[in-house]
Amino acid sequence: MPQLSQRGKEMPASAIRKLVPYADEAKKRGVKVYHLNIGQPDIKTPENALKALRNWDGKVVEYSHSAGLLSYRKGLAKYYQGIDINVTHDDILVTAGGSEALSFAMMVAFNSGEEIIIPEPFYTNYNSFAKHACINIVPITSYIEKGFALPTLEDFESKVTDKTKGILICNPSNPTGGMYSKEELLQLAEFAIKHDLFIIADEVYREFVYDGLVHTSVMHLKGIEDRVILIDSNSKRYSECGTRTGCIVSKNKELIATALKYAQARLSPPFFGQILGEASLNTPDEYFKEVYNEYVERRNFLVTELNKIEGVYTPMPKGAFYTIAQLPIDDCDKFCQWMLEHFSYENQTVMMAPATGFYATPGLGKNQVRIAYVLKKEDLASAVKVLALGLKEYKKSMM
Repeated sequence: MPQLSQRGKEMPASAIRKLVPYADEAKKRGVKVYHLNIGQPDIKTPENALKALRNWDGKVVEYSHSAGLLSYRKGLAKYYQGIDINVTHDDILVTAGGSEALSFAMMVAFNSGEEIIIPEPFYTNYNSFAKHACINIVPITSYIEKGFALPTLEDFESKVTDKTKGILICNPSNPTGGMYSKEELLQLAEFAIKHDLFIIADEVYREFVYDGLVHTSVMHLKGIEDRVILIDSNSKRYSECGTRTGCIVSKNKELIATALKYAQARLSPPFFGQILGEASLNTPDEYFKEVYNEYVERRNFLVTELNKIEGVYTPMPKGAFYTIAQLPIDDCDKFCQWMLEHFSYENQTVMMAPATGFYATPGLGKNQVRIAYVLKKEDLASAVKVLALGLKEYKKSMM
């Protein structure tokens, strides 16, 4: 029998989804599973977007332009202009979600064997995108005790080699909920100029910034336009994860033209995702106000209740809808699996994402989990209660 490729064998499994079989088995046993492992909000998709989809009266579901529907790209350009990002539709390439946008960006900006510096913990699938592009991630650790603040420039300098080609940040952050200030981004810009690097910025959570803070995009920074690659997605902004529509935005004309070659190879982005996405651009402000207030309430409740549990600590997220929680355990992978396989309270259990999958440095994150506060407050309350009881029972089982 022919052997599979080495690159296929080395492709990392998703830290977010690898426990799904255990959750499925728990459900077969009749156990209710609270999914705090994945950023799938229970927030309703905007009604105006769903209405546009229902009312679509075309006769043929056809290919779009490989860069995306022209009307949609023009609509996206208007959206960005509204938040002081001065781009045109020619600076935008629509993709199959932010995931494809990141894959394209890495393949276009990096040669095989080159390096990208990423603050950790970081979104676990960055590992997969880097592996696909045959580039190497160089992690730079941030710490829960410091609220996962951006590492210092000295830390970044220590990671530079002759193979360093770029930096990747997520702002606000998945998985930590942290957010970088304008001053921190200006420092990164100077660093990128000094070492002639690309800056890839995953900004899919820009609408979810709390406590009066203001989000600064890398596209707002002056003098680095040709080295900035913005990654965006509809999944979280409009609660449209299943549409798989995102985009690359860059003022670097050569980069966009090169990314278009990859886009042509996959023919076109999802047609109905673009229909839904274009209609979503007209979502009323009231929708975002309601969603924002809901996430603030969930965040405040979850963080307060988690920190009441003996031995548990989580900082207050500044944005997005995730938090990293430190638990009184020694192996988060075993604990998260144990919760699904062996523990339930009143026929309920909790699914979380082991934080080891969000670190590239071996051994880090073993006593941490990522929790997504994407469920309504009542469900979060039940989930925290189950987690607290589960921690007590797990400690007994380890004795």
